[in-house]
Amino acid sequence: MRDYLCGMRILGIGDTLDLGAMYLQLLARGHQVRACIDMEDADAAGIMAGMVEIVPDWESQLGWVEAAGREGFIVFETAHHGAVQDALRARGFQVIGGSAYGDRLEADRGFGQQVMRACGMRTAETHAFDSFQAALEHLHDHPARYVYKPSGGGFASGRTFVGELSDGRDMRAYLQLQARRWPSGVPERLVLMERLTGVEVGVGAYFDGTRFLQPACLDWEHKRLFPGDLGEMTCEMGTLVTFRHSQRLFAETLGRMVEPLRAGGYRGYININTIVDETGVHPLELTSRFGYPGFAILQALQQSGWDELFQRMTAGPGQAHEQPFATRDGFALGVVLTVPPFPYTAGYGALSKGLPIVFDPGLTELDRAHLHLGEVATEAGQLVTAGSMGYVMVVTGCGPTAEEAIDDAYGRLRKVHVPNGRYRNDIGQRFLTEDRERLRRLGWY
Repeated sequence: MRDYLCGMRILGIGDTLDLGAMYLQLLARGHQVRACIDMEDADAAGIMAGMVEIVPDWESQLGWVEAAGREGFIVFETAHHGAVQDALRARGFQVIGGSAYGDRLEADRGFGQQVMRACGMRTAETHAFDSFQAALEHLHDHPARYVYKPSGGGFASGRTFVGELSDGRDMRAYLQLQARRWPSGVPERLVLMERLTGVEVGVGAYFDGTRFLQPACLDWEHKRLFPGDLGEMTCEMGTLVTFRHSQRLFAETLGRMVEPLRAGGYRGYININTIVDETGVHPLELTSRFGYPGFAILQALQQSGWDELFQRMTAGPGQAHEQPFATRDGFALGVVLTVPPFPYTAGYGALSKGLPIVFDPGLTELDRAHLHLGEVATEAGQLVTAGSMGYVMVVTGCGPTAEEAIDDAYGRLRKVHVPNGRYRNDIGQRFLTEDRERLRRLGWY
């Protein structure tokens, strides 16, 4: 493997600079980074101002990347630039992020379920519809508890609705509301998925175009805004992760997808969220891109830097390629620190944009390495909130046990001060009280 310390050039492309913390680590390791926010959003344009070089047009930077040869990389943050990624790879660029095939796996939920079934996974019963009326008719004929998810790109996690009533009355009311409010000109495409109960656990790994790098990780997400899994769905409020004990779950899920991912030109991180119960493991959905805040929490356990992982994902087969990349034992916990009106955008400019972010005097260099900055910028030397919705940072902690990782993360979080800052105070607790023992009893952990 070539010397990754010789100085890479990385061009990051996304909608809202979601991988800003990754770019800061690469800069700290001596590499050159340029990032492009590939959408017209004046608020997003201010993210990482004064910290990362922002360019207005990524296509004009291709020569800069190409001039670096094997040290030039393009990193995509999204799951809707797949066709562009495929075209750039065909031109000889080293591209990490996904592919057009990966985009479809995530956005077209019915297709994703079909692929996972074809790979031998035991999927939840899923019904795809091209109209809300058809979904409502199905619900009338087959009342039950379902999970509603819109199918297609551009839909936020908050659009997901989890039904609670066995006769489907709450789901019926929600679908009727969605039908009335659906944007004109946007196709009505959705799925109703059988609601399963069990341990929700994800498994993720890096795919290099041919095979998965090892080890894979396990994660336990918390998507609701408030402690106790109350409130609206968010992109994610925090996660517990480990690179250990993943072999069996990986073999039964992602490990079955090597051939379709290889054929689909995929190269990047991919994750399957599952439900594990007494009957087995049931894949729910695919995330075909770096996860947020997942990438930052994994960073806390990866002894290899992002530069080395980029090279591993583009180096091709070889002896070094066969070896696992270096990871720490134990767990990492990540907690998302936000300000109002997260997870919404309306009113953010008046409520929270430009707030100062201040740290305890005793904040150490180790502490700083565990602060993964999000929608922030520097103004006159002061770190402040920026962006469009109040996703301030992810604070991580590590430890040989989940308990120690939790204590480490929350102890560090108390050293960060933002006016009206808020976070969930129970990330990882469900794993301690319920999930860990159940997974052990079922033989998955």
